[in-house]
Amino acid sequence: MKQLAPTPTAAEAAQAAAVGLLRASDNVRRHLAEAIAPFGITGQQYNVLRILRGAHPEPLATLDIAGRMIEKTPGITRLLDRLEPKGLIERHRPAADRRQVLVAITPAGMRLLAATDEAVREANETALAGLTTQELMDLSALLERVR
Repeated sequence: MKQLAPTPTAAEAAQAAAVGLLRASDNVRRHLAEAIAPFGITGQQYNVLRILRGAHPEPLATLDIAGRMIEKTPGITRLLDRLEPKGLIERHRPAADRRQVLVAITPAGMRLLAATDEAVREANETALAGLTTQELMDLSALLERVR
């Protein structure tokens, strides 16, 4: 007779789910990193550009960008410092509030993101290939609840 596995406790189930989530996240992140590496940007730089493209044509305040990042990082200024010399973003201080820094994606940044779109789409599909469309929708809903 086949023995049934014992039902895990809530703590054990939470631990298993957290480890699984971290491992899955690492898998998706590695696929993305491989897809965008040929374009000379990192995952965090890609995320900044993606956020700015979503706000385009409006600029965003530095703190707004930091708040929308997938990975929370204290180094948003350093990320912007790396993107600006590449001509992918522009920063300026509005006359009304010189303490604020507004950031906008440049046409070169838009072109770079457009060039990455297909590679990123393929990376996402490859990383999540084991799931059906319905499972992906269910996963998105569950992850939103966790967040």
